Amino acid sequence: MLWACLLLPSLPLDVFARGHSPADAAKPFAVTSGGRAPRIVGANAVARDAGVISGQLVSASLALSPGLVLRERDPEAESAALDAVASWATQFTPTVALAPPDAVLAEIGGSLRLFGGLSRLRARLSRGARDLGYAAQWAFAPTSAAALLFARAQTDSPASRGDALASLPLVLAEANPPAVATLKAAGITTFGQAFALPRAALARRVGEDFVGLLDRVRGLVPDLRPLFVPPPRYSGKLDLPTPVANVDALAFAVNRLVFELAGWLTGRGLGVTEMSLALAHERYAGVATGVRATTVRFALAAPAREPAHLISVLRERLTRVVLPAPVEAITLASEAIAPLASRNLGLLPGDNAAATVPLLDRLRARLGEDAVTLVAPHAEHRPERAWRETKIGMDHHDARGPSRKAPAAGKPIGNAASAAASTAAAVSTAISAAFTSSAPEACRPVWLLVEPEPLGNFPGHRLAAQPWVLCDGPERIESGWWDGADVRRDYFIAEHPRGETMWIYRDHRYGTDDGEWFLHGLFA
Repeated sequence: MLWACLLLPSLPLDVFARGHSPADAAKPFAVTSGGRAPRIVGANAVARDAGVISGQLVSASLALSPGLVLRERDPEAESAALDAVASWATQFTPTVALAPPDAVLAEIGGSLRLFGGLSRLRARLSRGARDLGYAAQWAFAPTSAAALLFARAQTDSPASRGDALASLPLVLAEANPPAVATLKAAGITTFGQAFALPRAALARRVGEDFVGLLDRVRGLVPDLRPLFVPPPRYSGKLDLPTPVANVDALAFAVNRLVFELAGWLTGRGLGVTEMSLALAHERYAGVATGVRATTVRFALAAPAREPAHLISVLRERLTRVVLPAPVEAITLASEAIAPLASRNLGLLPGDNAAATVPLLDRLRARLGEDAVTLVAPHAEHRPERAWRETKIGMDHHDARGPSRKAPAAGKPIGNAASAAASTAAAVSTAISAAFTSSAPEACRPVWLLVEPEPLGNFPGHRLAAQPWVLCDGPERIESGWWDGADVRRDYFIAEHPRGETMWIYRDHRYGTDDGEWFLHGLFA
């Protein structure tokens, strides 16, 4: 087994600072402990360069850096951030455990071959932590307890040797301070010295819990940490260091949450079909404007989880948002998810390029959710009624939702050429798929007119010197008697004297054998 430990030493600072844009990162920022005499818990590089250090009184820090931006520490946000990192880590292994308050453990021994070895996997883990916006320290060891110790000791190498573990100080142990203090008073300060002590005597002096820790570090007994279970729904919140009034400045912070969402989706083998982005406004500004939060919902044409795809559509959607007040927090949530089929990687390097964003998602993000709709098949024998327009994000095969019905049959429209030109190829394909499903043996045209056209109106029909040739038929379609739009038709596949193959029918609604002929479709 090989355990990886992701230690977040500056987690109290990162939960705020990871929402910084590159321009904001150049400003001094720090997190305080709160209370009557607040002290500095963590500070960014700009503040540290000005002399701000951890443990310093806030009053002294402001004297050194008058422009210092301060936020009070948020333990709940830190705990939620640790859970989000654990959810993101499930894309690499299902065996993930929390090590509060600032570490995540993952068993990656079974994933090395899948990700191309330890060096490549480690590079992906490090890059992913940077994408999430955290300053991380990594360590690897055969046991989870040892990996946590190496991470706290900032030992970078994946060590399995006993001498590397023996040299670690006992103050790094997850044990009660009195036990460590008792051993220190006796001159025992390293794990190697504690390993050499008699087990029974050591247990009498410092307790069984500390002896159990020594056994878990060496792998003599299993480390029974509860495994992390990802939540059934993703909801990630990011508190901004300072209120943001510009929509463009929010894009950088949204990226952090998208990477979290992508990791959660990958770990569960899912794709997101609908997302919501809640922009929480400043408390006092929200009361003044009457708007506490601006919620942006977006549905995708198909399940997706590639960060580049999700970031692109969210940025396009944000450009249409008008903020009534500055934003101080962002919440990204998955509203609808669906299984996402895997794909085979290509043999050539160029085959594994980054995913492109479908045009449909770009258009809807830029023009609006109702600007583009989908055409879905509908269970109906009448060809002109065998489709529905549905909104993206709904079940495309369910015609019970909001839809626009197909036009009524039997109403002449202009001429056949204009009708064919006005009918989109996607609509025709959906219609053909719909009424072909009820008659698998039947041959159906590629293009279907919006409405049947009297054959006498077809250009060139009266000028034809030769008669039409009926190649196949008749096929009787009789339906609709219950809704007042009944049809009784005999369909034929016919060839025009000019060589065009068309789908025509004779109308028998009035019980006559010599009803009028109509043109309904064109074959390719």
